[in-house]
Amino acid sequence: MKSELSKNNTAILFSDADLSALADKIVQVVEEGKQTLAISINETIKTTYWNIGRYIVEFEQEGNARAKYGTALLSNLAKILRARIGRGYSRPNLNNMRKYYLLFPKCQTTDKLVANFQTSDKLTWSHICELITIDDDLEREFYAKECVAENWSVDYLHRQKESGLFMRLALSKDKEGVLALAEKGQQVQSPEDIVKATYTLEFLGLPDKYKESQLEKKLIDNIQLFLLELGKGFTFVKRQYPLTINNTHYHVDLVFYHRILRCFVLIDLKRGAATHRDIGQMNMYLGYFAKEENMEGDNPPIGIVLSHYKDELMVEYATYGMDSNLFVSQYELFLPNKAELRKMVKKILS
Repeated sequence: MKSELSKNNTAILFSDADLSALADKIVQVVEEGKQTLAISINETIKTTYWNIGRYIVEFEQEGNARAKYGTALLSNLAKILRARIGRGYSRPNLNNMRKYYLLFPKCQTTDKLVANFQTSDKLTWSHICELITIDDDLEREFYAKECVAENWSVDYLHRQKESGLFMRLALSKDKEGVLALAEKGQQVQSPEDIVKATYTLEFLGLPDKYKESQLEKKLIDNIQLFLLELGKGFTFVKRQYPLTINNTHYHVDLVFYHRILRCFVLIDLKRGAATHRDIGQMNMYLGYFAKEENMEGDNPPIGIVLSHYKDELMVEYATYGMDSNLFVSQYELFLPNKAELRKMVKKILS
């Protein structure tokens, strides 16, 4: 079809494809403009709030204002600011700005902030309000790095923070590993990097008594949240993946493929404690996938027996001499005690 425009009684024909292409360019430039504007607004907000925090801290330090005004300083300041410039400057918000300045001191006082992770356009003021609730510097740095690298939403940052992700990852590392985790975020280079000792599955909402089939179904129903808990690089392949060996049929509960490590990841779910039979069966699954399912370019598969309880000594003996890509991990159906996790991490760092 063609569209017709008239100029000086001369018909000019344009194809619908030409007009559509023109519209595409206009839409693209409008969207780019919106994105640029959003980034500019975000940077301006953070610069403004950081400077407000700086002024408050400098005022406190001048003439021992803390002692003079005490905790009433922010309350009184909030009343004045609300009267002059409107909402958004309550005592809690002013306290967040003050803390932002104290915890992110590398920001410059000029209009342009230092180009580092702290001032990335991927970190909004809402992200920062979550991050400044974390007192530990290493822990806060880790979450900021992951927010930028993985483009975490504020809700996801909150969930990972509450589940103690940093500390759960740190517990499987030595002192140097914990420091590297905070400095660089989660790096994926080997099977050990993608397997957690404990998986937090509080989002399943399972009753006190449940069957393995219910656990599996709940994980599938909440596959997006489960993928987030598994970590970066996981893609879901199939539930109850069938395999046949000498006319005997088996099924792997959950099969994933890891894009970074380029390998299958097999997960077998256990309602109770993992047994040596479960470990032996997973080892058989790994052998089958390595021989029958791997394609050119695939690396050896990884197997995880995910159980509610774990007997460390039994696992040590049962996996003796086995494939190093076979892991036994635990899952828990509630958020962990972060205070206890933090104590354990501090022992590693001491």
